Amino acid sequence: MTDPTHTPYDGSSKPFAIGLKQAEPRDWIELDGHLDAYLAEKDRLYAEIPDKVFVAEPGTKQSQREVLDLLVAHLTERFPETYRVEEGRCSIAGTGRSIDVQNPGDSPLVAASKLVQEDLILMRRGDDGWRLAAGSLCFPSSWRLTEKFGQPIDKIHGPVPDFGPGTRMAELIARMFDKLTVLVERFNWSIQADGSLYHPLSDRQRLARSAETESTFPGADVAAHAFIRVERQTLRKLPVSGDILFTIRIHLDPLAVLARHDERARLAASFADQLMSLDRQQLDYKGLVADRDRLVGFLSEMKKAG
Repeated sequence: MTDPTHTPYDGSSKPFAIGLKQAEPRDWIELDGHLDAYLAEKDRLYAEIPDKVFVAEPGTKQSQREVLDLLVAHLTERFPETYRVEEGRCSIAGTGRSIDVQNPGDSPLVAASKLVQEDLILMRRGDDGWRLAAGSLCFPSSWRLTEKFGQPIDKIHGPVPDFGPGTRMAELIARMFDKLTVLVERFNWSIQADGSLYHPLSDRQRLARSAETESTFPGADVAAHAFIRVERQTLRKLPVSGDILFTIRIHLDPLAVLARHDERARLAASFADQLMSLDRQQLDYKGLVADRDRLVGFLSEMKKAG
């Protein structure tokens, strides 16, 4: 196990805050040694449940194509040792994959998604605000693409405490989208009971989960079964279409990996503080009502061990 790439639970990214900051264009896409495994999982999901991991409104093909072209240009410049385009196909070193980027068919966003570990969501401005107009979402963090498809952003965030329609946060996000001019990023974290990248949850399932009082971890053993799920999200306005591309990169690490970190005591203390700061509604949303105290106890022991 290696150290986590990002640790937003150290207090640098407060839960249930917008937390956008400008990002360097060269850091738009993240690449690591798990690329082949992520792409293999995407291939499996596209083969088995294509309608659940890709959606698109009519009239978005040109915008999807814009995303594909931007990605190919970025990847071949930023990671030339991994990505190379020849005769209209982009080959990905070390994976045996070659994606047709010249003639990607009716769904260029699918071709784009098969190049990277990130999921790709297109937001389009309409009379009711920014809505989810197209998306490739193979690695959802407790939501379903088909439920959110076509919805404006305030309704998409409806289940999120203080982010639903009519809230101040929803208004701030809408204004930020309208005024977006540079690449921005934000981080979010959650905890799950296994290492699955595909982790969907319907709004109905979320409500049912919030009423649960038993541990979600087998044997209530957080040390053995808890995984930290970190999302790195970026937003950029597409120069031609004016749509906004939302990327989501998932990082999964066993909770126990923190015990090997050089700053384990600090990280464990700040992570426990973040968990303790969550109110009941926020704990419900993250599915941690039954397990928050167990997690805090585990982190507290890690802090003591220093």
